[in-house]
Amino acid sequence: MTNPLSNAIDVVGVRKSYGSLQALKGIDFSIPRGEFFGLLGPNGAGKSTLISIIAGLVQADAGRIAVLGHDTVGDFRAARRLLGVVPQELVFDPFFKVREMLRIQAGYYGSGREVWPWIDEMLERLDLSDKADVSMRALSGGMKRRVLIAQALVHKPPVVILDEPTAGVDVELRRTLWQFMAELHAQGQTVVLTTHYLEEAQEMCSRIAILDHGEVKALESTRQLLKRHPFRFLRLKLANGGRLPDALQMLVASESEGTIELKLETGKHPIAGVFDALRDAGVAIEDVQTRDPDLEDIFVELTR
Repeated sequence: MTNPLSNAIDVVGVRKSYGSLQALKGIDFSIPRGEFFGLLGPNGAGKSTLISIIAGLVQADAGRIAVLGHDTVGDFRAARRLLGVVPQELVFDPFFKVREMLRIQAGYYGSGREVWPWIDEMLERLDLSDKADVSMRALSGGMKRRVLIAQALVHKPPVVILDEPTAGVDVELRRTLWQFMAELHAQGQTVVLTTHYLEEAQEMCSRIAILDHGEVKALESTRQLLKRHPFRFLRLKLANGGRLPDALQMLVASESEGTIELKLETGKHPIAGVFDALRDAGVAIEDVQTRDPDLEDIFVELTR
């Protein structure tokens, strides 16, 4: 029986090595029920290993993980029934039709005809109704990914992990998926998202953990994370092929197609000082914009 006071996911001291490679170096965090949680990190950070351990596909060398209070090793059947995972890879059985596949998947979790109306609802919501009686092998990559999402949700799990769910898909599917997941989240479902589209995490997630080299580099609310570094960006397009003065070169964050972006530390590099330096150097400005740091800026700052 699920403890009503338990977190959706508890990760306690989890370590995992592959030979000399330490994939996870003692990871600790908890995800409360009903949270939309982002798990971010560069390639090789340990995200996939951690998700595999949560899903019961890989066993940790040390530590423990629980899903709604159920240990993923000692009580793995209960933990697995409470969890839905959308994998990063397109894994499917080519010999079944879409609706057949979803009904078979429901049977793996002990669900029968009572979830068939839910299956039909998902087919409609994910724009799969016209593909319901089509063989899986005949679907495009985007359609296969839609089916994987439906498979993860077929038994109505209270906790869902989305591992790069929009990798390589079109804009329409991204919008459809996020609208669907936002509605499920509003109904109390816990969602864990990994993605390289950081704007998705910034918009959807209320709290974010950033992993790098098997360690948690940050674990904060998205709002706190965005306020973590006191700097702003100033984008300049100089007129007549003008050159940035040497005194400002150290502030350059990026340069592309004639547009220079300066990283200005709050209280140390005032925008007025940049304009003064340009005027003193006789450099005219064609266009100027400012922006606050976004999640991608913070991510790069933390993971280098």
